[in-house]
Amino acid sequence: MQKGYYLVLSTAVISGVSIFLNKWAVQGLDPYLFTFAKNVIVALFLISIILLLGQFSELKALKAKHWLQLTIIGLVGGSVPFLMFFKGLQLTSAATASFIHKTMFIYVAILAAIFLKEKINKGFLAGAILLLAGNYLLLKFDAFDTGALLILGAAILWAVENTLSKYVLRSMHSTIVAWGRMFFGSLFILAFLLASGNITKAAIPSMQHFEWIFFTSILLLLYVTTWYEGLRTIDASVATCILLLGSVVTTALQFAFLGKQVVLAEIVGTLLIALGVATVTYFATPKVEYGWH
Repeated sequence: MQKGYYLVLSTAVISGVSIFLNKWAVQGLDPYLFTFAKNVIVALFLISIILLLGQFSELKALKAKHWLQLTIIGLVGGSVPFLMFFKGLQLTSAATASFIHKTMFIYVAILAAIFLKEKINKGFLAGAILLLAGNYLLLKFDAFDTGALLILGAAILWAVENTLSKYVLRSMHSTIVAWGRMFFGSLFILAFLLASGNITKAAIPSMQHFEWIFFTSILLLLYVTTWYEGLRTIDASVATCILLLGSVVTTALQFAFLGKQVVLAEIVGTLLIALGVATVTYFATPKVEYGWH
């Protein structure tokens, strides 16, 4: 199995842990300010990594079209969808938001088939059906309301970003793409905070908040570095399917640490998700690993 599969699997585990911990990390903080702070910290970490790995010359050599691509990735991946997602969470149930967010792999598969010429075979379709059924049993779905529409919009934008990132990774190092997402995403969120006045209304974070922000930023750094390097070597549609295992990790942590009651539907849903990911991965078309120019 290619290294990319293991990297994306690591991303799924990191995602599951992060979602579980963010419940406490964001308490008492403006979610937009929380996202902005994490993006800035991760962008600083990534530029440090770029310098340590001697990739700054590649960053300086980027052409105008490359900067435009990174800016778009920051806009549609690192800023606007987060704002839509958090607003949607205020207007709909967590179950509905989680389920709609987990349908992102469908939009990625469609976009990747059109723009990246990735093939959707019967194995992928079978796995997709299992994944949808598993997520419905695990996460449920209440109603399609205004909040759900915002979550759907966020999921589609993230799908666009993942498809574009897959294309850009053919000619750009994964660390630079990850930095672009976090750096430009930070700028767009800062513009929103200034325009909306949220940055002046937000309460001053406590030392405990700073600790949570830093810790979750480390998780976000691990997320973007493993995700973009994994996405570089395997199909975007397959990668986003594997990412769904994150919901299984989150549920397992809730069972282990929050004393959540075990429900048969959730057990079946977990098994279906695992089977769906295994099916998609097994039938995935091997891809040549791209290099950087």
